[in-house]
Amino acid sequence: MLGGSGALAFWISAPGQGEIRAEPMPAPSADEVLVRALYSGISRGTEALVFQGLVPPSEYARMRAPFQSGDFPGPLKYGYTSVGRIEQGPPGLNGANVFVLYPHQTHYVVPAASVYVIPDAVPAERAVLAANLETAINGVWDAHPQLGDRIVVIGGGTVGCLVAWLLQAIPGCDVQLVDINPQRESIASALGVRFALPHALVGEADCVIHTSGSPAGLELALRVAAFEATVVEMSWYGSRRASLALGEAFHASRLTVRSSQVGHVPPAQAARWTTRRRMELALSLLTDPALDVLITGESDFTSLPRVMAQLASVPGDALCHRIRY
Repeated sequence: MLGGSGALAFWISAPGQGEIRAEPMPAPSADEVLVRALYSGISRGTEALVFQGLVPPSEYARMRAPFQSGDFPGPLKYGYTSVGRIEQGPPGLNGANVFVLYPHQTHYVVPAASVYVIPDAVPAERAVLAANLETAINGVWDAHPQLGDRIVVIGGGTVGCLVAWLLQAIPGCDVQLVDINPQRESIASALGVRFALPHALVGEADCVIHTSGSPAGLELALRVAAFEATVVEMSWYGSRRASLALGEAFHASRLTVRSSQVGHVPPAQAARWTTRRRMELALSLLTDPALDVLITGESDFTSLPRVMAQLASVPGDALCHRIRY
């Protein structure tokens, strides 16, 4: 694939349009590695908004991916879920399977310090969940769940499912995953989590985490939060507006709405945790084969322009979609 023409990469050529382009391939220096991609993952949330050109100008700088090329709204090369094998690099890394926060591309050269070696017990195919799991870990940290809490997670996308999966391991916690799609019940069951449709949700929650990306989901989060509870908002709306009914029980219930974003380690962990340690934790947790249920489709790299357009406009029941190289 390399030859004289270099690598191939997926580019967003204009909002709602993508194409495969040739990329130059420099030789790696002494502190760099050459990675051959095995898989990448499509983030249905953020990547869909980027693909549709819905990043507001105020967020152009903050929303840049680590190895992004081009600028918003496009053309640009965007993505952050690449799993590959090191074909050339420093001693000890050659042949290693690694996770890299890199866009969709067949081969690439990056600093050796930017790769994360995938544990032997984690299949490369499952490692595409690492970025979503890192986001979920950050969201759980921001929520500060306590032993025995009744916790509601609203939104059964990939991140929401991973948040619920992490929380159900806390002793005594009653965790419920809520989604408008009844097909998510089988996913929740495979992850060991209770499931409910919005109309069937009863009672008050000590902690609510919202991941649906829908203003209606955030409204539901406020309605089910108990007195002085915290609602953690993990959804990112891009340039879309989200309105809230703050004139109902919001003030009487003394609710807190807290944002969560993976770009920074929460203050309670910041003194000891780095983003590298957090990602290494995420990779170490991917040994559970139950998580394979979150990968709901796979396509060849060459079909990525069509697949990205379809997932951004009509995602259906898709969760994490894996790209095969």
